Amino acid sequence: MSTTDPTPDSFLLGASDIRELAAALGVKPTKQRGQNFVIDGNTVRRIVRAADVTGEDAVVEVGPGLGSLTLALLEVASHVTAVEIDPLLAAHLPTTIAARLPARAKDFDLVLSDAMDVTELPGPPPTALVANLPYNVAVPVLLHMLATFPSIERTLVMVQSEVADRLAAKPGNKVYGVPSVKANWYAEVKRSGAIGRNVFWPAPNVDSGLVSLIRRDPPQTTATRKEVFAVVDAAFAQRRKTLRAALAGWAGSAAAAEQALAGAGIDHKLRGEMLTVEQFAAIAEHKPVAGPETVDGPEPVAGPENGAEPEPAGEAQ
Repeated sequence: MSTTDPTPDSFLLGASDIRELAAALGVKPTKQRGQNFVIDGNTVRRIVRAADVTGEDAVVEVGPGLGSLTLALLEVASHVTAVEIDPLLAAHLPTTIAARLPARAKDFDLVLSDAMDVTELPGPPPTALVANLPYNVAVPVLLHMLATFPSIERTLVMVQSEVADRLAAKPGNKVYGVPSVKANWYAEVKRSGAIGRNVFWPAPNVDSGLVSLIRRDPPQTTATRKEVFAVVDAAFAQRRKTLRAALAGWAGSAAAAEQALAGAGIDHKLRGEMLTVEQFAAIAEHKPVAGPETVDGPEPVAGPENGAEPEPAGEAQ
């Protein structure tokens, strides 16, 4: 294995290291799983700094791939748990950790699973989520992890630049939508920088962005999260329509929707893109009793409003 790449520290994976590892394992990056591996040590160090990871943190990483970011996280954090869906990559990652950062191997755990199926993790409760998320499922994975692990205080994810814009958008912005509102239920969200294409192998056909989420208490409301999210989904399913029309199905009729909006103190002529998460919670509280049951179920995983892209651009690993 080459150690001659001009990386900040020899234990980090450089461009030739990544290519040699991939060749040795017979790994061919696929669009299906969005595999684009980070080949630049400065980039993974930048991500760790932007995430404010310290020696007090237990970090969960989704999609570690060959271990570029994992090594940089493990150098700083007290513990790292990686969730990997690819059996081949998962099987080899502990070997990479043991070879390149042997003193920290005991502080690393691996979970072979689809992140959407993870409900518990080994090791200490995670305090931070740091990940290069597969772009085509980035938002559902992010929301699932935040909902499942309330101990996560800080999150920094790398996603497609357009998805980053959606997550961090504020009311009134043209890209403000379902991802924006649902992320704000859990956290204060902001963009934390851009990542170019040349730090990946193979290079994706889109730019990437970093998004920071700092956990906060959800809005004070008598409605449940699922009840609030049902309003959000309904409002943006027909985002060109006024709230009175868009929420007619949710409330049982347009008149019932207008009644709920009036109770929440919201103009029925507005559109969903103008409302805060607190306002959506207020609408949920005023759902007419005669309306149909709120649908409880998993977060939607498809469609542009939930962060899915027509063409998976790649997982930055």
